[in-house]
Amino acid sequence: MVTEQPPNDVREAWQRQETEGARMSLEEIRGKAGKLQSKVGSRNRLEYIAVVLVVLGYGFYIYHYHSFTIRLGSILVIAGTLYVAYQLHKRASARALPQDCDFECCVDFHRRELERQRDALGSVWSWYLGPLVPGLVVFFLGTVFQPMPPRHGHHPWIALAISLTLCSLVFFFIGKLNQWAARALQRQIDELNAAAEPR
Repeated sequence: MVTEQPPNDVREAWQRQETEGARMSLEEIRGKAGKLQSKVGSRNRLEYIAVVLVVLGYGFYIYHYHSFTIRLGSILVIAGTLYVAYQLHKRASARALPQDCDFECCVDFHRRELERQRDALGSVWSWYLGPLVPGLVVFFLGTVFQPMPPRHGHHPWIALAISLTLCSLVFFFIGKLNQWAARALQRQIDELNAAAEPR
């Protein structure tokens, strides 16, 4: 048996459809842009702290070890890390929304920022992970050739293989994580495009 929908339910359903189909407001766009700026700023500050720690750590290796290969690897890691910091600032720095933006300006700005972050995360192998690989490989090779006192069961090539494997797994995980984040940003772009269209 078919029952009639109560008038209140009809009114609520109609109001819900009106809300779902409503155009995103200027305040909502500004809020989303502000959240993105805050999130990106916090992430980048952590990245810059990590850069300082890496430079200090491998700087210690340059000072402490006399092996040419270890020193060369450390120099390459530091150079790669500084390049990563430069690219992070260039590609994925946090930009503030201009205060005098109207609705269309805010939408365009927020869309460009989402696209910029998406592109940066989607290409981490070229500018974030890749530049570190040469230095790490040379550094790990240097640990194999570093003169060490004889120890029972010491197998430097096995240690090298384990180190490279673990490093590769970490890099693979970081790459996949950033690809997932890039896809999430693309979904936000699609939602923004749909919500910002005139109704």
